[in-house]
Amino acid sequence: MTYWGRSVRGFRPAAALMLLTTVLAGCSSGIIDSGPSASGGSSFRDRMANLFNSTSPDEPAQSLVPTADPNWDCPTVDIRTGASTLRINAGREASTETLRYQASIARVARECAVAGPTMTIKVGVQGRIIMGQAGAPGQMEIPLRYALVREGPEPRTILTKLHRFPVAVADVNTPFLHVEEDISFTIPRRGDLENYIVYVGFDPAAPKEAPAKKSRPAR
Repeated sequence: MTYWGRSVRGFRPAAALMLLTTVLAGCSSGIIDSGPSASGGSSFRDRMANLFNSTSPDEPAQSLVPTADPNWDCPTVDIRTGASTLRINAGREASTETLRYQASIARVARECAVAGPTMTIKVGVQGRIIMGQAGAPGQMEIPLRYALVREGPEPRTILTKLHRFPVAVADVNTPFLHVEEDISFTIPRRGDLENYIVYVGFDPAAPKEAPAKKSRPAR
């Protein structure tokens, strides 16, 4: 099984319309990076923050808004098996004493919109970073992967996106929020759309993009 690319066997089955996974029991639901939209309206980020803040950890979250076209179902979002936790250790040995930071995905949410033959999914991920015994206030880079997959006897990855973003860790328990605004694809036949799932998870093994080379001025 390759990590996120062509083969996706080993992913767990989809949950209901909206997956809510509580990783850290007893934590509050505060979220950072949820400022107002530039237009002054209610952005997806704002609505997601409000949804998570109003939902107890033991209650499943619902879709943020109905699909724009009620005749189409919004694909499910699920957390990839084995990719919900990311540990950063001081040194090669992994232990309680060497743990610097541990990031966990706690909840996910999504909303869909249809424009002509295209469906666009917005996905939000809420998580937390726990500072370990070897940790200190600083910055942790989060490598978060989104993958739209058509499940079935021969699973196929429709598209995949990797985001690397820093989170300032200032306390023992630091929340983070990331939103992918544009997972867009051509709507397939109705029977096929039922098999579409968006998987999210940490992908620390993904290679980093090389910095673009500066072009030399012509002589």
